[in-house]
Amino acid sequence: MNLKILLTTFGLVFLAEVGDKTQLATLMLAAGSKSKVSVFIGSAGALIACTLMAVLLGDLISRWVPEQYIKIGAGIAFVAVGAWTLMNGWMMNGQS
Repeated sequence: MNLKILLTTFGLVFLAEVGDKTQLATLMLAAGSKSKVSVFIGSAGALIACTLMAVLLGDLISRWVPEQYIKIGAGIAFVAVGAWTLMNGWMMNGQS
């Protein structure tokens, strides 16, 4: 096990999830539920399943696509999602 990769991954995923809509949905479920443990286990299980799919897909893609292209594609995707989010925000602001 590579401790540097482990800690980097933990830090990046933790920062990405703080304030994320998934965390907010979990917060709302916990607030409305008497079984906080069930909400925690369900939420943690879903994150584990999504992460497993991402790792397996990343491994599969990296067999055929060079790492540099994956990084470029991820960067383009992040910029596109950011631009789309900003445009949606501006459009919603204009409608109110």
